[in-house]
Amino acid sequence: MNTERILIFTGGRLGRWAIELIRPGDMLIGADAGAMFLVEHGLRPDIALGDFDSVTPQQLAYIREKSGETLDYDPVDKDYTDTELAWRLALSKQPKELLMLGALGTRFDHSLANVHLLRMAQRQGTAAMIRDDRNCIQLATDRITLANKGFAYVSLLPLSEQVTGITLTGFQYPLHDATLEIGQSLGISNKLLGQEGSIEVKQGMLLVIESRD
Repeated sequence: MNTERILIFTGGRLGRWAIELIRPGDMLIGADAGAMFLVEHGLRPDIALGDFDSVTPQQLAYIREKSGETLDYDPVDKDYTDTELAWRLALSKQPKELLMLGALGTRFDHSLANVHLLRMAQRQGTAAMIRDDRNCIQLATDRITLANKGFAYVSLLPLSEQVTGITLTGFQYPLHDATLEIGQSLGISNKLLGQEGSIEVKQGMLLVIESRD
C-alpha cells in the first residue's frame, strides 16, 4: 500500500472534479458517504471508515464488499467527526502529501472544523490541502511557492491571532513584511501575475485560499 500521497474523500460536496485529481499510486480513504462516492464511481477505497450514519445498510454492505478495509465507529461513543478520524488515520501513516476532498459543503461548522485540521498536518510537517471545484486551501507558516492552478483569486486569512512578516512576490498586490490580524479582510482577492508566486511568513499561521466564482 503506497502512502506517499493520501486522498481522503469525505461527505461534503463531491463531483467528477474530485475523481480527476486521483493519480496512480494514491492511497484512497473514504469517510462515511465519501466511501460510497468512491465505490459508486468504480473506485476501491483502501480504507473506508466512519459511523456510516449517512448511508443505508445496503450501501454499507456494498462499501464493505468493495473496500480493502472497513473501520466501524459508534455514532455516539466517539470524540471526533468521521472526517477527523480519517485525517488522523492518514497522518499516522506519515504521507508526504495529504489531500482532502468533500470537506466543504452545506454544514459551515463541519467545513470550518475541517479547515482547522490543516494545523494538525502542519505540526507534523505534512503538506496538506483541502480542494473542491472552486477552492484550494492550505496553511503557510514559513515560505510556500504557489503555482497557478487556474483559480482567479488568492486570499490570505490569519488562522492564528496575528501573522507577521508576510511578503508576497509575483502578486498583483504585493506585500513586504506586513502584518495581518484575525478579523481583517485586507488579504482577500489578490491575484497571481504569472504562473507562480511566493508567500513568506515569519511568524503565525496563514490560510492561503485559492478560489473562483
